[in-house]
Amino acid sequence: MSLLLDSASADEARQAISLGLVAGITTNPALMAKIARKPEDVIAELASICPGTVFYQLTASTVTEREAEARRVLTLRKNVGLKIACTTENLALGARLAREGFTIAMTAVYSAAQCYLACQAGVSYAIPYVNRSTRLQGDGLALVEDMREMIEACDSATEILVASLKTPAEVVESVIAGAHHVTIPLALILEMGNHPLSDQAIEEFARAAAHKA
Repeated sequence: MSLLLDSASADEARQAISLGLVAGITTNPALMAKIARKPEDVIAELASICPGTVFYQLTASTVTEREAEARRVLTLRKNVGLKIACTTENLALGARLAREGFTIAMTAVYSAAQCYLACQAGVSYAIPYVNRSTRLQGDGLALVEDMREMIEACDSATEILVASLKTPAEVVESVIAGAHHVTIPLALILEMGNHPLSDQAIEEFARAAAHKA
């Protein structure tokens, strides 16, 4: 079970890595659009900050162009992985790259059927969007459960990396539902480490220590 940072910000990456909790970084085109630099430069910097896998999501228009994009990005750093949107033709691309030993994640997975094909493709990860799936399909956690059952039925090494999580409760529920890994923004990581009752306890401890002194 690993926690990944969902961000394209180098400053956020440094802060997250300094916590000692984060094993990797995921990016996507929307996150990249917030950074006024070339995506390749962003990925190279993030990969130098984070010792774990840093994922870049392919954006080219055709399969041929996406494969060229993939091979170009994979030369940036040894710890760069790829996110590829889950379609039949992209699964074929993912399978080719996975056979060559690259770390591939099929993203935007919305069904157990897609997860089944991701298992057959031999990719490292299948990424469901939990919150978005709940909004669009009714139950993102049920999707995670179905995907976990599918992976176990296939006896596959493919693992579930959940994304689109908005609250601490969604993170916890996703893990309980069967997610192998979680990727979330820095703000949510920081939020999860705190609790009002923890603050209350700390204040009580401080008062007790001051009284003893």
